[in-house]
Amino acid sequence: RPQLAESGGGSVQPGGSLKLSCEVIDYRYTAYCMGWFRQATGKEREGVASIDRDGRTITYTDSVKGRFTISKDATKDTQYLQMNNLQPEDTAVYFCAVDALCRGTAGYYPLGLWGPGTQVNVSS
Repeated sequence: RPQLAESGGGSVQPGGSLKLSCEVIDYRYTAYCMGWFRQATGKEREGVASIDRDGRTITYTDSVKGRFTISKDATKDTQYLQMNNLQPEDTAVYFCAVDALCRGTAGYYPLGLWGPGTQVNVSS
């Protein structure tokens, strides 16, 4: 069955970096939007970054612009989220998501396929 396999979460101090990975497994579509969203404790889900089906349009939420970079390796069906200069407000569970119909924005695809989530903690 289709699934997303995430890795790369962890704990870092402010200013540190982490790289999240997400492998797309057995998804029947070859073209799809992909992205990352996050949910902090007590807060709503927030789209973080996305790449459209053609790979030409990349979108970031304002709070991560200049710090996070989304990318993909089509040969490995894997997307990445490089997170630099992490701050305590970035602490959240991060989910990768894909949707062949791109029903969402900035990485949050509520009707798409989600990964299980990976915890990112930023504290001193």
